[in-house]
Amino acid sequence: MMFQHVFAEMNEMLDEIARHYPIAQGAQKHELARKWHLLRQMSDSMIEEWLNFEEKMGALRQTGISLEDDYELDYPEMTSDAFVKGQGYYKLLMFPQSLKQFKAVLEDYPDSLIGRTYLAMCHLHLDESNEAVGYFEEVLKSAPNKRLRSIIYNALGCIEAKRGDRGKAREYFTLAYHSDPTLPEPLANWKACLHSTGKLQYGTQLTSLL
Repeated sequence: MMFQHVFAEMNEMLDEIARHYPIAQGAQKHELARKWHLLRQMSDSMIEEWLNFEEKMGALRQTGISLEDDYELDYPEMTSDAFVKGQGYYKLLMFPQSLKQFKAVLEDYPDSLIGRTYLAMCHLHLDESNEAVGYFEEVLKSAPNKRLRSIIYNALGCIEAKRGDRGKAREYFTLAYHSDPTLPEPLANWKACLHSTGKLQYGTQLTSLL
């Protein structure tokens, strides 16, 4: 792709800075600092342009034109009373009640990926990040669905952003985007992190997945 050459040169320049800046002096140190500021400007500019592009793609999707693959999942547990109640509580933002129902789902369907994902989201909304991460990581080990993986990577990015680790947050948001470029949340979240504005978004696309 056309961007591979650009990123290859940027990575090479970054490697040069990492190798030489700690021991550089005088003019060499000044030149490496100049390259660092140039890379930061290029990175921020690319992110801004890409976000603008994604906003336009989002606007096109909102027109109702069907351009995406079918992401519908078919899990038998979705018809269970506990699952239906749990999803209902989740939509009403009643996360403690939803959590209880999805625990019941996992008792009857211990291998349920979607049930475990909902359970993790409930923990996340209840600010129980460690519990959420454990469930998310279990799902990622075997989840074949790209949209589901993207939703989970995005949630993990939000957790890292809340913890103040922007580097890890960006990695997860990037994984989320590459898993499913049609999911709008990861880029919006990275934009919020980049400018320290806005509220992080996670889990809103989960109910539309089913």
